[in-house]
Amino acid sequence: MVQMTMGKALGAALKQSLADDPKVVLLGEDIGKLGGVFRITDGLLDEFGPERVIDTPLAESGIVGTAVGLAMRGYRPVVEIQFDGFVYPAFDQIVSQVAKLHYRTQGTVPMPITIRIPWGGGIGAAEHHSESPEAYFVHTAGLRVVAVSDPQDAYTCLRQAIASDDPVIFFEPKRLYHAKGEVDLETPLADAAPMGLARVVREGTDVTIVTYGAMVRTALDAAEAAESEGRSLEVIDLRSLSPVDYGTVCASVRRTGRVVVAHEAAREAGVAAEVIASITEKCFTWLEAAPLRVTGHDIPYPPAKLEKFHLPDLDRILDAVDRVCDDEQLLEGAER
Repeated sequence: MVQMTMGKALGAALKQSLADDPKVVLLGEDIGKLGGVFRITDGLLDEFGPERVIDTPLAESGIVGTAVGLAMRGYRPVVEIQFDGFVYPAFDQIVSQVAKLHYRTQGTVPMPITIRIPWGGGIGAAEHHSESPEAYFVHTAGLRVVAVSDPQDAYTCLRQAIASDDPVIFFEPKRLYHAKGEVDLETPLADAAPMGLARVVREGTDVTIVTYGAMVRTALDAAEAAESEGRSLEVIDLRSLSPVDYGTVCASVRRTGRVVVAHEAAREAGVAAEVIASITEKCFTWLEAAPLRVTGHDIPYPPAKLEKFHLPDLDRILDAVDRVCDDEQLLEGAER
């Protein structure tokens, strides 16, 4: 086990994938000489050369379109979108080409493309630099959507994504790039948990908290605080947003009978809405109270000095836990 930051773990995953397969190529803005805005690709140009670590023009649609062509020729392109809010110019390529070509060609043309997106708020960035666009891609058939929450998952899931024959939208919570943890660099991918499985990161008996990405740490902090008040919260990290591992989620909900789903993205038509709808369909007779959402607000991402009021925090999660455990409060909240 090696202690490293999430950023270093992602870099290690890219390095190992480049070494393992000569068909893996990296594309993105400033990923070569600069090593990327967040230095995830630092040193890879010197080791693997400009034909495999490619500095591209500032044109996201062109970057992803080039990746589509490379994939059709048998390569495994890994695209870096410099910031989450920059993915929109590539949206047409992703939903019209990347997500559909395998289906359109009746399985003859795979799209082994990994699209890395530094994602979410919490770093005090400017406009277009703190978005949460995951619902757009979850809604798009043909894409896998993954969101990691710690260095080990960052390393393992990125290697799995690159090795997958499916296109993967890979969300990296940028406020956790410097978060440290132990990483096993030696276990073969075949022995690691598949990236499509959720995991129980903290066991509990009273309420299930379902979340992903940077919000996993916030949920764990909320669980610690709740424990001091005699309440036991189980925390589930979805890891995969499409497909969702409802086996793990529903097994937890059936134990606790209560659920809160939390994410940074806006409430309206967000991932939480779909997860709660599916939980209600699959676990209705086990639920002791209506599931609740804790999300970002339905507004454009606010200026840096106001983002602390936008991002869900420990207090907002604990408030939802109190409401889901108190039938009278839940009814009052529904009336409001």
